Amino acid sequence: MDLNLILWILQVVLAAVFIGAGFTHATQRDHPRPRMEWMQAVPPGALTTIAVLEILGGIGLVLPAATRILPILTPIAAAALALLMLFAAIFHIRRPNELPNVLFNAVLGLLALFVAYGRFVLEPIS
Repeated sequence: MDLNLILWILQVVLAAVFIGAGFTHATQRDHPRPRMEWMQAVPPGALTTIAVLEILGGIGLVLPAATRILPILTPIAAAALALLMLFAAIFHIRRPNELPNVLFNAVLGLLALFVAYGRFVLEPIS
């Protein structure tokens, strides 16, 4: 399979996941789903900031590359989301019984890191 196609698939899937997570974090703080109770431990302003970063990062994974307007923003968004997932994993490691969240953050972070590397080095969009 073509690496460019694999990167596009990952970009679209990650964009959907991050945009969905962003909307969840922005709208369900007071009524979190199971395994999302941690949202109530985060100050509202910080949770809103996380939500905005996830939504903008998700958009940044696809829109600049698809429109070819400032396509360098795509790997930058991927790298920023990988960093956000590192911070999220650190947050969840420090809380009891949140290993599944740590694993989820690690997987998303590694996939975002692969997209960043892929778009910076292997298959840049010009």
